[in-house]
Amino acid sequence: MDLYLSGKTALVTGASTRGCGGAIAAALAREGVAVAITARRLESLKELARKIKAEGCIEPVVLAADLYDPETPERLAAQARRQLGRVDILVHAAGGRREVPLDAPREKWEEGMVLNFFRLRELTLALLPGMIEHKWGRVISLTGTSEPLTLNVANSAKAAVHAWSKGLSRDVGKYGITLHCIQPGRIMSEQIVGRDPTEEARREFAQREIPVGRFGNPEELADIVTFLASPRANYMTGTVIPVDGGIKRYAH
Repeated sequence: MDLYLSGKTALVTGASTRGCGGAIAAALAREGVAVAITARRLESLKELARKIKAEGCIEPVVLAADLYDPETPERLAAQARRQLGRVDILVHAAGGRREVPLDAPREKWEEGMVLNFFRLRELTLALLPGMIEHKWGRVISLTGTSEPLTLNVANSAKAAVHAWSKGLSRDVGKYGITLHCIQPGRIMSEQIVGRDPTEEARREFAQREIPVGRFGNPEELADIVTFLASPRANYMTGTVIPVDGGIKRYAH
């Protein structure tokens, strides 16, 4: 199936060689998308760019950036526009768990909200005018479960992303811009390996909790993101889609 993505451009945050961001960047590049990749670790970005180029794809633009810096969204948007000409597709794959105790200070909550919601929103708003001008755009955010197991700032931040994306989708749909949120389950990445470090532990968890009986691969999630980024998904927007092997328990 031709996804009609050749000639499009994309900015992917949180791009590493061993996670969902890197897999998404590679999947888009294979469809002919000119991709800019960003994260804090410059060497990881360069390694990913080399791998994508070695596949015969357009070499990604490497933009090292720290999203905790309040000036990053505007600066990153300007760099991506300058290097790519425009940004058609924005994929938010940056973020991380922020488990906190009941009496966590305000600073811990602010830290988690900044990375997982505020910077995401600010970067989107910095790129939205160009999408409106070209009457086409995609904003896809990797979020998280709606069934938290403990108190975690990231869960609250990602819930905010769900509500914000849905609201924004109603305002910008008339410009050909769609927004989606993806809820990853146990997708193999550095973060997941740190959480479930052994094959035995992952197998035991999967057999107990995941209906399909295994952890997912980043490429499986990247395929969903690539479809949503394409013109094939023109009539979909404002969604929250689990990619979790069925681990989600409730139909909401």
